[in-house]
Amino acid sequence: MNKKSHYNKELKPLARNLRNDSTLGEVLLWDDVLKQKRCLGYQFVRQFSIGNYILDFACRKLKLAIEIDGYSHNFTFNRDQEKDSYLKSIGYTVLRIEEQEVRKDINNVIRTIEGIIKELEMK
Repeated sequence: MNKKSHYNKELKPLARNLRNDSTLGEVLLWDDVLKQKRCLGYQFVRQFSIGNYILDFACRKLKLAIEIDGYSHNFTFNRDQEKDSYLKSIGYTVLRIEEQEVRKDINNVIRTIEGIIKELEMK
């Protein structure tokens, strides 16, 4: 198994700026679900730089990336596909969630994330 982290410290300042300018969906998911190991006990980090990309959320232990897609993603489909392909090539599972879903039905989002985690635990 490849243990290379793929962490890109050059993107750290940009990641920090993104953390300070998070969307409402990202804030809700972070504060209500992912922060402090509240999602089945797994640790997530936010705005994690990997390769040439910054992930909204990542669980490094499970190699799970969670991307919250808001309005701006309507214009970045090709870039999002490239990002997903790269992440999959280094062993990550990518879960894309519409920001509106986080805002309107966070309980369903939690169930979806927990379902993916349980699948990844079985691998």
